[in-house]
Amino acid sequence: MTSDAAALPFLPFTRPDIDEQTISAVGDVLRSGWITTGPQARAFEDELSQFCGGRPVRVFNSGTAALEIALRLARVGPGDEVITTPLSWVATANVILAVGAKPVFADIDPRTRNIDLDRLEAAITPATRALIPVDLAGLPVDRDRLAAIAGKHRLRVIEDACQSFGALWNGQRIGSTGDFICFSFHANKNITSTEGGAIVFPDEASAVEAERWRLQGVRRTGEDGIEVEFAGEKANLTDVAACIGRGQLKRLDEFTARRKQLAAHYFHCLAGSAISEALQLPVTDEHNSNWHMFQCVLPERARRPDFIRAMRERGIGIGVHYPAIHLFELYRRMGFHAGQFPHAERVGQSIVTLPLFPRMSEADVERVCDALPHALEEASR
Repeated sequence: MTSDAAALPFLPFTRPDIDEQTISAVGDVLRSGWITTGPQARAFEDELSQFCGGRPVRVFNSGTAALEIALRLARVGPGDEVITTPLSWVATANVILAVGAKPVFADIDPRTRNIDLDRLEAAITPATRALIPVDLAGLPVDRDRLAAIAGKHRLRVIEDACQSFGALWNGQRIGSTGDFICFSFHANKNITSTEGGAIVFPDEASAVEAERWRLQGVRRTGEDGIEVEFAGEKANLTDVAACIGRGQLKRLDEFTARRKQLAAHYFHCLAGSAISEALQLPVTDEHNSNWHMFQCVLPERARRPDFIRAMRERGIGIGVHYPAIHLFELYRRMGFHAGQFPHAERVGQSIVTLPLFPRMSEADVERVCDALPHALEEASR
């Protein structure tokens, strides 16, 4: 490692970009005296609805809460099975357990790293109630094929689009079509509200019911009365968070365009190199992906902890997204085991997320690419 590399500022794998106008607007909200769910949250919902073609939208305090409440609205519960991918953040499967249902995994397509829809369809049983596809790293699952499978088997679809906000499918925004579509606005997502999430609903009645689920099951019966008919959750989004989300939403097109430029520069820098042969690069997608993450899979001989350490020594942060869900202790206790989903296991053991966020420069991408051969060599000794 050169002294020049050591002197450069640390480059994280992601970093939110919040402008001064949004920071000032948050101050206005704090001074207003109304900081929990109120006018900012309602305005954020309206703007998200416009973004999604006028469909009903409600916001929540996390993408996880959005997924769980969508399952409840789809009437998924004990005795039901829900099919999803083993390669995602563990919340995707945990919400299935939270509603009392059984998670069923189908292995991934090793090229896209999304759920293999042939395997998904083969996993359907009479107990299957719903499907939760995940758009890993912002690359959408084939929505046409997904809709055909769901229609054929009369299944609900809860799209885990927590990583694909701003992505497209055949020219249409993710969220503008489909059943239940769930987004996340966590700090590492393409837009953030610090923490937050949203559901795009198939009808207004579901949106109204979701309002009760996100706030203890409460239904107002007049100016001074309430009724509670089921135990809801505490999952509302604050106005402070919604104000940040609104500021971010205005910049989404800018952010997405920049992410696409940076991803293209990665491909340009790695094209024809020995590194491009050693690393399994992501699928090149110039149209649909929002490039939430730029992920590579290390060669089998490379030890991921050593690779991460070598990159960090060069001032570059690396993420791991994600270990295979079914190999966590919780899921092993349920009977899942190594060898069941070999593609997800292989990717989960070796995937790394390279830095990618809008404030990066082309020189930052080149710095990462220059460091890769040295880190791979050290990780493979």
